[in-house]
Amino acid sequence: MSDALKHECGIALIRLLKPLEYYKEKYGTAFYGVNKMYLMMEKQHNRGQDGAGFASIKLDTKPGEGYISRVRSIAQQPIQDIFAQINERVNKEFKEHPEYTTDVALQKKHMPYIGELLLGHVRYGTFGKNSVESVHPFLRQNNWMHRNLILAGNFNMTNVKQLFKNLVDLGQHPKEYTDTITIMEKIGHFLDDAVSKIYKDLKKEGYNKREASPLIAQRLKVAKILKRAAKNWDGGYAMAGLIGHGDSFVLRDPAGIRPTYYYKNDEIIVVASERPVIQTVFNVDFDDVKELNPGHAIITKKSGETKIKKILEPLERKACSFERIYFSRGSDAEIYKERKLLGKLIMPKVLDTINNDIKNSVFSYIPNTAETSFYGMIETVEDFLNKKKTEAILKGKRSLSPEKVTEVLSQRPRIEKIAIKDVKLRTFITEDSSRDDLVAHVYDVTYGVIKPTDNLVIIDDSIVRGTTLKMSILKMLDRLKPKKIIIVSSAPQIRYPDCYGIDMANLESLIAFRAALELLKDNNKYHLVEEVYNKCKAQIDLDDVEVQNFVKEIYDPFTDDEISDKIATLLSNENINAEVKLIFQTVDNLHKACPKNLGDWYFTGNYPTSGGNRVVNRAFINFYEGNKERAY
Repeated sequence: MSDALKHECGIALIRLLKPLEYYKEKYGTAFYGVNKMYLMMEKQHNRGQDGAGFASIKLDTKPGEGYISRVRSIAQQPIQDIFAQINERVNKEFKEHPEYTTDVALQKKHMPYIGELLLGHVRYGTFGKNSVESVHPFLRQNNWMHRNLILAGNFNMTNVKQLFKNLVDLGQHPKEYTDTITIMEKIGHFLDDAVSKIYKDLKKEGYNKREASPLIAQRLKVAKILKRAAKNWDGGYAMAGLIGHGDSFVLRDPAGIRPTYYYKNDEIIVVASERPVIQTVFNVDFDDVKELNPGHAIITKKSGETKIKKILEPLERKACSFERIYFSRGSDAEIYKERKLLGKLIMPKVLDTINNDIKNSVFSYIPNTAETSFYGMIETVEDFLNKKKTEAILKGKRSLSPEKVTEVLSQRPRIEKIAIKDVKLRTFITEDSSRDDLVAHVYDVTYGVIKPTDNLVIIDDSIVRGTTLKMSILKMLDRLKPKKIIIVSSAPQIRYPDCYGIDMANLESLIAFRAALELLKDNNKYHLVEEVYNKCKAQIDLDDVEVQNFVKEIYDPFTDDEISDKIATLLSNENINAEVKLIFQTVDNLHKACPKNLGDWYFTGNYPTSGGNRVVNRAFINFYEGNKERAY
């Protein structure tokens, strides 16, 4: 609840299929693509607020004319900052050269950022690095137009060490040990190789270098480059790239872990991390926006020809369920229904916990992302009450007075806005003590609606570390003096680190893991910790495909309810007067609610790639040895 859980990033790609003059005539501006990109990035700001970047490519420029533009920012509001920079530069050009205002050809020739190919990116800095150099898009420059590569992605690789070694074995000298640089250089290596081979063939056919240049663009096979580059990748990714002469691609990982959606008509091709972004910005229907299949890439040639190509053999689909629970915007029609169903499915357990005492229970939610699940929860309460009302009326029949009927019919759930967010908590506050104190004041609580006999039921989308719950939220709720505080998580217990794009890098920060350790101590089974450590250590030199997740054995001795109760104990203290109860969603119910997004490794330990098992074992080794390094 209100933990600083971060998602790495969101991508947006736009390819204009008509000349810029077309957009000027139809939409009033040749900056149509830039304007749409601003909207697409703003509609995905939930996916990253630490940094933002934008890049564009102009097609068919002459030698000596600039054709690549890029701007990046780590300002407090990075999206607004980069487009403020763009507007400032554009307005300056218009002021100094009034003739540009009506001549699209002059705009394209002389003004930066305008172009037919645009790439946007928003990010969270999950490795503690938030310098502008860490912000996508990344640029690999070369004097040969075909060798220029711009890359941005929503991804995390589990086998960076192996990929880095592969580059070194190829004779390269990567400038950084990061997955972004490693991936870009991997693609860049095979791009260079493909360009060189095509040129050699053209040379044999009698073409000189200048004549060969446009033919290289025609013959370059982007799908083949991606197949060679991505052969050994292990991770979750949606990778977007622009090649200097005008080809573009977006590649999705074989398990479909990271989301990718696209839309195409005769004017535009657009790709984004979320479907409603495309629906809203381009005013198109739900069915018009397609999901890119796992292991496939949408590739657009400079000519505008677009194809969906299979790059890697798809694995069992394990699309990230956290996207549905928390990260993606809830305005997506499917996600909205799924979140409501998550609230419905957990409600029977809530009713058991409060002994069906609706009259003395108040229902609310924190934070705002849990609101949709809250609606589903309340619908279930209303169904329960309607059933009781029907039974009471049928049972009483003729003996019920009009007043009694009115009394029966007036029963309804007590819904209150208990916590109101006053200001936005910025993620630059990293020190736990400072952050906890701030969170306690970020929310205003509503006094006067809770009685000492009341149960206070608060639904949240997920509980990860529990730090803010313990240090701030529970204290805040206890000031209302309820009899019992029931915290309901629409997600199951988060037991394992994520290594595919969510900032959950270690085990000891997870409240479920800490609860399991305490239970091992309580039941004289703590020797399992050393046993699991030894099993993890024994797998260090094995190939990824042979590695097993032995960390599951830490949880095996206990039921979900036992771990939930221990979490409640850990989060409470002697200063909390109310009884505290935690209820978590079951994994089975999660799968019922989100049948297309069955990725559940953070709940179950069932990682969709072999690299995940190695990462979770490394995280356990780090915990046991007191090593604060990340597991990936």
